[in-house]
Amino acid sequence: MTRRGVPGLPSRYPLGEQLPAMYAGDDLAQRFTAGLDSVLAPIVSTLDNIACYFDARLAPEDFLTWLATWVAVELDPDWPPELRRAVVSRAVELHRWKGTSRGLVDRLWLCLGVHARVLDGPGTTWSTRPGNPLPGSPVTTAVVQVWPGRSPVDRARVTALVDSVRPVHLDCTVEALPGPPPRERGPR
Repeated sequence: MTRRGVPGLPSRYPLGEQLPAMYAGDDLAQRFTAGLDSVLAPIVSTLDNIACYFDARLAPEDFLTWLATWVAVELDPDWPPELRRAVVSRAVELHRWKGTSRGLVDRLWLCLGVHARVLDGPGTTWSTRPGNPLPGSPVTTAVVQVWPGRSPVDRARVTALVDSVRPVHLDCTVEALPGPPPRERGPR
């Protein structure tokens, strides 16, 4: 990341105008401070716009990559700039749901534009008495079903994304479907 001087960028606060009156007409003082103005103008401009640097929608592209490291997000260099900005903007929300079905479905939609459903086990139960058995049997594999949404399904990219965010103790298999799976009817 670099913040370089911008040729011809005027200083909003020229130093020559802030000198005491006795130096206002001094040619050497005015030329010297004008040289300092050209060096300081990019710094002053950056400080004047610092809030924009921390907004993923407005930050310069090179700063956005650095900003992504602040919120622990890995950006794929092949992603378009709009997607990179959206992922950094939603980083906190994505981290909040990391390791859950909802988090995986949201990430697949945001990053790859595909619909998804996660089939991951028997569910939960509750009881008013301690010591009741847990429902179902332990699950070590989850099935991630995906089908086209904004984009066609690229199975390799889906598998790579699923592997990067799945819980360590859980294996995941990816099923690419041509369309949405039929709705399951629960007990009435």
